Amino acid sequence: MIFSEISILGIDKRYQSIKIKNLMEEAIKKAAVLIEALPYIQAFSDKIIVIKFGGSAMTDESILSSVLQDVVFMESVGMRPVLVHGGGPYITEEMAKRGKKPQFLEGHRVTDKETLDIAIDILVNRVSALIASKIASFGGTGVCTWQNGKSLLKAEKYLLETKDETGSTRLLDLGFVGRVTQMDKQTFYEICKAGKIPVVPPIAQRQDGEMFNINADSAAAFIAESLKAEKLVFLSNTHGIMTDPKRENSFASTLHEKEVYNLVEQKIITGGMLPKARACISALLAGVKKTHIIDGRIPHSLLLEIFTDKGIGTQIIV
Repeated sequence: MIFSEISILGIDKRYQSIKIKNLMEEAIKKAAVLIEALPYIQAFSDKIIVIKFGGSAMTDESILSSVLQDVVFMESVGMRPVLVHGGGPYITEEMAKRGKKPQFLEGHRVTDKETLDIAIDILVNRVSALIASKIASFGGTGVCTWQNGKSLLKAEKYLLETKDETGSTRLLDLGFVGRVTQMDKQTFYEICKAGKIPVVPPIAQRQDGEMFNINADSAAAFIAESLKAEKLVFLSNTHGIMTDPKRENSFASTLHEKEVYNLVEQKIITGGMLPKARACISALLAGVKKTHIIDGRIPHSLLLEIFTDKGIGTQIIV
């Protein structure tokens, strides 16, 4: 019995030693991650980072929490994140409840007055409110840029330019759809300087007060350009931009402006990736330092892209 107890005691000590060693190794790895992040934290201190987040990923609780934790972390270490969100799935869901079917022209959603009212209600009172509540649960403060029926974004009516079968140009009226032309930069700066996070629903208004639904990708690019942001980041549902659709591992880590144009001409960049790529180039030409398209479904993808040497998505540069 005594021998058995001594043997068990020896095994237990060895087990404890291994456990302590493993914990120490894990702690060292965490320290190494922080050291790798340090130069990025220093470089991006007090810099504005515009993040566009939307699509079906917003309806996933774990993805939403992961993204907003990253945003709060960024603000906590001295960065100035600005979060622009979409809300298409929520709007479509509410329209279905009201027996209303979405209408499209050339692949673009038509926004009549009823659809606009639904969009404003859902984007402001549901999506922005949810994001601000989540940010608060992580110790941050989110401020919706739509207050008292007014937006910090100004817009004009947008007409879709297209070509008919003869090649002639024509303009299509999409209803209450606008294009951002101005923004209240000073209020954005004040929100950021106060250590708070602007939460931007894609709704803008004309000088006469008329409201418009706007494309969230182009809105994010306009905001990044106007605020002279350090970075513009699009959270997508892919790992970035593919250079060969036939090869799943052909995601590019870095693309130059001309390479993006070539991929567009070859119709490799299409669909929902097209407005993001165009928005990235527009922002870069206006002075934004770097733009990124990353997979928002990857846990803490924002931190991995911004605070590590390798990153995880596609960065576009000029």
